[in-house]
Amino acid sequence: MGQEEVNAAVSKSGHVLVLPLPVQGHINPILQFSKRLVSKGIKVTLFTSIFASKSVKTGAGSVSVVPFSDGYDETGFTKLSGNDYLEKFKAAVQKHLPELIETQERLGCPIRWLVYDSVIPWVLPLAKELGLLGAVFYTQSSSVNAVYYQVSKGFIPLPVEGPTLSVPGLPLLEPHELPSFVYKPDSYPSILATVLDQFSNIDEADWLLFNTYDKLEEEAVNWMAKQSHTRMTTIGPTLPSFYLDKRLEDNDYELHLFTPNSDTCMKWLNTKEVASVVYISFGSLAALGEEQMEEIAWGIRNSNYHFLWVVRASEEDKLPKNFVEETSEKGLVTTWCRQLEVLAHKAVGCFVTHCGWNSTLEALSLGVPMVSMPQWTDQTTNAKCIEDVWRVGVRAKTDEKGMVTRDKLEESIKLLMEGERREDIHKNAIRLQELAIEAVDEGGSSDKNIEEFASEILCKVNAAASKSGHVLVLPLPVQGHINPILQFSKRLISKGIKVTLFTSIFASKSVKTGAGSVCGVIFGWL
Repeated sequence: MGQEEVNAAVSKSGHVLVLPLPVQGHINPILQFSKRLVSKGIKVTLFTSIFASKSVKTGAGSVSVVPFSDGYDETGFTKLSGNDYLEKFKAAVQKHLPELIETQERLGCPIRWLVYDSVIPWVLPLAKELGLLGAVFYTQSSSVNAVYYQVSKGFIPLPVEGPTLSVPGLPLLEPHELPSFVYKPDSYPSILATVLDQFSNIDEADWLLFNTYDKLEEEAVNWMAKQSHTRMTTIGPTLPSFYLDKRLEDNDYELHLFTPNSDTCMKWLNTKEVASVVYISFGSLAALGEEQMEEIAWGIRNSNYHFLWVVRASEEDKLPKNFVEETSEKGLVTTWCRQLEVLAHKAVGCFVTHCGWNSTLEALSLGVPMVSMPQWTDQTTNAKCIEDVWRVGVRAKTDEKGMVTRDKLEESIKLLMEGERREDIHKNAIRLQELAIEAVDEGGSSDKNIEEFASEILCKVNAAASKSGHVLVLPLPVQGHINPILQFSKRLISKGIKVTLFTSIFASKSVKTGAGSVCGVIFGWL
């Protein structure tokens, strides 16, 4: 199929633009959701920074990628760039988004929907000005959404007072179990403002998409659905299909900002017995102090289990001297790995995690018990759910300095690997794994919700087409009359009008119209 035919097909099937914050933990879930949309017949384009686009790999017929410069083409977003980056990102989007919409319209692939990251609500008014419908994509759990929503509406006043407080879908929370920006509002005031703004204009949005599954957070999901008249649906977990329903040819995330040592990790794991390995990773952003790294190292070593520990290159100098060499018979330290591959491996017995939502969903979807060591943001609340709501793990206790000591970490690991609660925790993990697969499999709750969203996209496209009007042009069938009326027809098409040329069979043999440049022009015969 040529590009012109592709453009014609897109104009009929619907074209969605997705715009995540350009960091790995936000791009990957929205990309996985995009692949599900593509499987429903929707054209999807990822609009992201030049830096992030360099690491995105998409297969033919899958998600298209259009990069733009955010001023950080060589470094991308980092924790240190903070507010400065977010302001430049906003300015870049405001400049380049209208250009992209105009270009796609001109090419005959008009964009009708924008699926955007919930942390950039400022893009919705711009999308509306450009004639787009807007769907908000939330990258955190529904329980955390419920916390942020209540704070944003003043239902939970700051600073938090009282020994406990109530949040839909959760047991009573102590203040330190809230997201860190809420528990300590002065710690990162600008980020607190950003997470609360996620709900500032949800009533103006056209759809709310939650990266979770209904039977995992049913009460929180139902409560959030009642807070706005905007349609809200669960569409997760957003993992590659290979690890869930296996209905799509999709076995990995499309983006790795760090280079994974996949072969080394898999070969090492293949030599280990079932459920004998402790996997440790704190994600792509968390930076632990040197003292905490030392306590983790000793805790792992003292547990006497085989271990696979991901320590990013930027964190390697925090490891105790000679640790890697001295523990080489028991463990493997690597700068990055394909986490899904590791978690799905039969040798892995538990996961020591920072409780980022993506890592949490991965462990839940693959039935792996967790030792929680939350660092900041929503991770403390996720840890509460892991231990006390879903009962698929334990939280390693901290001392008065907020440090997880080697003894407490060793104790937590042993509890999951050999303790009395091990069997019950494992059963809970397997049950939630089965529910995750059920949600995205054919006819499951998330699958139905994605199907509904795709149908809405197509409905809007068809509605727009039916309102656009249909004009028949009838020139005298000679070149000097046909050409000017055809050129005028192309102008009409650029304004959204469908045009049909009605001419003689003889003249029609010499007329060439492309499906892209003159999309909508067809021929009648005399």
